[in-house]
Amino acid sequence: MRVVKILNNNAFISEVNDEEIIVMGKGVAFQKKINDEIMLDENMKIFSNSKSQMNEKMKNVILNIPESYLEITNIIVEMLKKDYNKELHDIIYVSLTEHIHSAVERLKNGIEIKNPLLNEIKSLYRDEYNIAVKGLDVIKEKLGVKFNKDEAGYITSHIINAQLDGGMNNTAEITRIVQKILNIIEFNLLIDIKEESPSYDRVITHLKFLSLRVLNNTINDEDDELFEIFKKKYPECYNCVNVIADYFIKEYNYELTKAEKMYLIIYIQRLKKEASK
Repeated sequence: MRVVKILNNNAFISEVNDEEIIVMGKGVAFQKKINDEIMLDENMKIFSNSKSQMNEKMKNVILNIPESYLEITNIIVEMLKKDYNKELHDIIYVSLTEHIHSAVERLKNGIEIKNPLLNEIKSLYRDEYNIAVKGLDVIKEKLGVKFNKDEAGYITSHIINAQLDGGMNNTAEITRIVQKILNIIEFNLLIDIKEESPSYDRVITHLKFLSLRVLNNTINDEDDELFEIFKKKYPECYNCVNVIADYFIKEYNYELTKAEKMYLIIYIQRLKKEASK
């Protein structure tokens, strides 16, 4: 791969089929010159021109933010892949790097921002939050800056955003929706949902993506006959689902499909059963 432009020791611009790409990797451009040929390997990250707007944002990060910040983001991404086998949209390399840089600059000026959703984030996104806390240790090691747990909440939000490939507003709104649904379930069924229960993580994942469909107004309908079966089999859970459905209509003008109601009935029944043990 031919070097067209060197951005720094860890990144250069090349071309494939007359399209510009950014190639990143530790020391990949060290002591290289324009027109040098570099062999790609699995440790290199490529940003292609199919995401041209993303490329411009990435170049801005590489050229204007110290390399150590991008290295921190890369470590966090790799920990998430290794520990939980989770893949992220490339936007994470821009959004999280810019966020950490801004957060460090604010902290240097004595400004720390409280995270009003911290408790919900810790509860709903446990895997991502665990990685974010480890990320704070990486920041301390690389930059000598110590953040409190509020910052781990913000890092978690960027991770979730990159998983959902949406805006940061989506992450906060999804968190609020999921928490509201959990509150409805507990109130209507008179149960305390156990976070350590076997079904909890699966339920939370389902609710996150249901929330995303609601926000994006994406219709997903099927299994009408099965819905009627579960509706009759679990009437208490069905009534609870109707309360949730009313909430979505009132707050988001979104009508749950029979398929969505059916899956909610199934998951709520599991939570109800596990809460009674």
